[in-house]
This record gives sequence, structure tokens and C-alpha cells, in this order.
Amino acid sequence: MSRRRKLQKFADILSFPNVFESFDPMHPELVGQNGEVVELKGKWQTQYFGNEFPLTLELACGRGEYTLDLARRYPERNFIGVDVKGARIWKGARIALAEQLNNAAFLRTRIEQITHFFLPGEVAEIWITFPDPFLRNSKANRRLTAAAFLEKYRQLLPPGGLLHLKTDEDNLYEFTLKELDKVAEGFELLYHDHDIYAKPLPLPELEVKTHYERIHLQAGKTIKYVQFRRK
Repeated sequence: MSRRRKLQKFADILSFPNVFESFDPMHPELVGQNGEVVELKGKWQTQYFGNEFPLTLELACGRGEYTLDLARRYPERNFIGVDVKGARIWKGARIALAEQLNNAAFLRTRIEQITHFFLPGEVAEIWITFPDPFLRNSKANRRLTAAAFLEKYRQLLPPGGLLHLKTDEDNLYEFTLKELDKVAEGFELLYHDHDIYAKPLPLPELEVKTHYERIHLQAGKTIKYVQFRRK
């Protein structure tokens, strides 16, 4: 993508009413449409979505395929796609506006900052869809299912709140199961499968296929899934 095209997408995002951004990790605050500073922590449902519907996050959402498809399937729920890449979020946000998916929004920030923008228990459910697996052992702490991240998600979720991982990467799948043992007091493993399409799917949401998932499937990779909940 050319630099000019990328800059145009960043400018577009600032004009979108369904995108919020946090630029400075040292002073986390949300900026909404036209650069206006907004405070939505604890107020996403009432102040932005205008309802009391449950809130679901898609972390490392990329182009927002899961956020969009879930918003279409479940109009009685609210969805927020989270990613640090503005050029990726641009596509999902633009589609949501074109389709008038008023129950879908996007948050551009680093996942490490996520607890700055939601109150404890404010998020009913979390999806992590094909995140960067950071295969080097030296970067294991950057994997989105590392114990430090799981602790952040535990804070966001209420008791019984669900957390889902969908990945093509064997190492991340096995790593996640081991990390769950480290936080066993906070989470309960409900289900895991190393090849979800080899049998009937355990839930309809897994039918959604992202851009990267289709590439992985064409390359002959199997898709893994882990589901657990906050105790």
C-alpha cells in the first residue's frame, strides 16, 4: 500500500463515527470522530450504542471480519473490533457504516492498553481470531494468550464470561493450553479442538472465515479452537 493511500485511510478513520483511537500509551485517552476526546469506559453500551445489550470484543480484529459477521448475526448484541493497525480497521469500519451496522464499532489501540478503556466486568465475551503467534520463544510474552494478557481479560469479563481463541498455529494452540494452567484459579477450560472442521462445529460462530483463515485452509493447515470462561 502506498504511503499516500495509507495516510488517506488514517484521515478517513478520523471522520468515522464508529472508530475510536488511543495514540499515546503513556497517557491513554480515547479520541473519536474529528479528533474529539471521549470517555467511554463503563459507558460503551449506554453512551455509544444506546442500549444495554451485552458487549463482545474481537481482539487483533484485522479487517474486522468477525466483528462484522457477528454484528449481522446477533443484532441484540454489541461488538467492538480492536486492533493497532488503522489501515486494517478502516475496511471493517467502512463496511459497518455502509451496512448501517449500528451494533459494530472499532477501537484502535494496543491490546496491552485494553483495561484503560473498559470497566471490570463490562465485556461479556472476547474473541481472539488468528493473532500474530510470535513464534520466537523470546517473544512469547507478546502472544495474546500469555498469562499476563489472560489476567487483563479476567478483569474485563464477568464471572462466566467466555473467551475464544481461533488459530491455525499449532504452537500458539499448545501454548494457550499451557498458559491456562498457570491461571487456573481465574479460568476454566471448556473445550478445545486441534481441527474444528474435521467434525460438526460446536457453535455457529465458528463458521465465520477471515481473510487469513481462507489462506491458511488453502495451504492445507488445520484450524484450532479453544474456549474457556472466567470462574
